[in-house]
Amino acid sequence: MSTFTLVTGGARSGKSSYALEQCEEQGRNRCFIATCPVIDPEMDDRIRAHKLERQGRNWHSIEEEVNLAAKLDGLHQSQVVLIDCLTLWVNNLMYRSSQVQKIFGEQEIKAEAEKLLSAIERFPGHVCCVTNEVGLGIVPDNALARKYRDLVGSCNRYLAKNADEVILVSCGIPLALKSRSN
Repeated sequence: MSTFTLVTGGARSGKSSYALEQCEEQGRNRCFIATCPVIDPEMDDRIRAHKLERQGRNWHSIEEEVNLAAKLDGLHQSQVVLIDCLTLWVNNLMYRSSQVQKIFGEQEIKAEAEKLLSAIERFPGHVCCVTNEVGLGIVPDNALARKYRDLVGSCNRYLAKNADEVILVSCGIPLALKSRSN
């Protein structure tokens, strides 16, 4: 039976470290799906730091920037899957759409979220997704950034509604917004 946890929080809040620790308690056969593309040396340093954090902790890592549902469907050997992060996934979806001059809006993010949710439901173990809470900051000053913020917020809302558990990490402290017992 599948279980699904959504971990959210601000930048550098400790959400990824929290998700790693929680997933390690779920089982030994673990897969980490990274959505972050390497776009510059600074991002490469961030990716390297995340890889070092997982080193020696029994994680199999794969990279998938866009097609999370298909990747999750192919992970039959894993008991636990951690997807980090959905915020970059939305960015990647928007970017890929822009490269082929397609609109990526509310309907498209809802369809992508539904595909991911269906794959999570089919997965026989535990899935944890990490995402940024983007709605607590200032309103961005340009239309593209506002659209991105809105689409991440919509994605988070669709997934949180269907998650068994939603955890907000603030200042390294996990706060249960929705628990399995609710």
